[in-house]
Amino acid sequence: MTSDPQTRPRYLGLPTFMRLPYAEDVSGADIAVLGVPFDGGVSNRPGARHGPRAIRDLSSMVRKVNQATGAAPFDAASIVDGGDIWTERVYRLEDAHADIQAGFAKVREAGAVPLSVGGDHSISLPIMRALFSGGPPVGMVHIDAHCDTADDDVGSRFHHGAPFSRAVEEGLLDPKRTAQIGIRGALFQPDRWKFSYDAGMRVVPMEEVYEIGPKGAAAIAHEVVGDGPTYLSFDIDCLDPAFAPGTGTPEIGGFSTAEALVLLRRLAGIDFVAGDLVEVSPPFDSAGITALAGANIMFEILCLLTASLAARRSAAAK
Repeated sequence: MTSDPQTRPRYLGLPTFMRLPYAEDVSGADIAVLGVPFDGGVSNRPGARHGPRAIRDLSSMVRKVNQATGAAPFDAASIVDGGDIWTERVYRLEDAHADIQAGFAKVREAGAVPLSVGGDHSISLPIMRALFSGGPPVGMVHIDAHCDTADDDVGSRFHHGAPFSRAVEEGLLDPKRTAQIGIRGALFQPDRWKFSYDAGMRVVPMEEVYEIGPKGAAAIAHEVVGDGPTYLSFDIDCLDPAFAPGTGTPEIGGFSTAEALVLLRRLAGIDFVAGDLVEVSPPFDSAGITALAGANIMFEILCLLTASLAARRSAAAK
């Protein structure tokens, strides 16, 4: 029998992310894929706390080589499933975020690049706090149906619709190097995402994507973030619910999975230093298609992260 678990029958063995080796100590790994099973910041339908487990299961369908690009991330870098970052204070949102931040601070100390799998979108804030506090703000490519730059919502400023307004306020995120792609859906108030526009973020509504296509949207992202370090945040609700019904706040009129793949592949060349995939809610999924989409999006993000890592190492060696 082959010693490579990624080439064994896919129904075999304990499910880890993409059948990667499991290592809670991520020291020595180039990239750590980490579950964040927390959904205490949702405003409507819960269930994203179960996202990492469902995606682990469906990610056994992922193979080793990206047929479209030729990328082979598992050969290009040392990648592990680093287990779950979890909180013992699940009922107190800000305390839970502090626990998540502490978990990712250990990942930062270990020197591994994290790809985080949520969980609701509020987890992006403590992750960014752990990774970028004390340094210059990073850019971001944010693919989502919602800008997530709201303020107070039912008594909290730290819910899943507000991580990036808080990240700008805390000096973690450079709004002028931020592209938000796929924004759509009805609003409670017309100025719901006023923060994004006032702060200088480049919002690319889905109506604009219809005109320019995913390749055009990727070109905007390249122009906005430039050559600097960049975070990639992918909310599964950027996909049309026909392709991803298992999410808390579905919005019709979104990307197909094929369009999302084109968009992500066209982001190659951006200096991605970390990323997350969020808002997969298995209780609302149908036949696991949302988790399957999430697993394949993760693979595409890993291709981007390994390419960025190789480029940084090449530049440092010169």
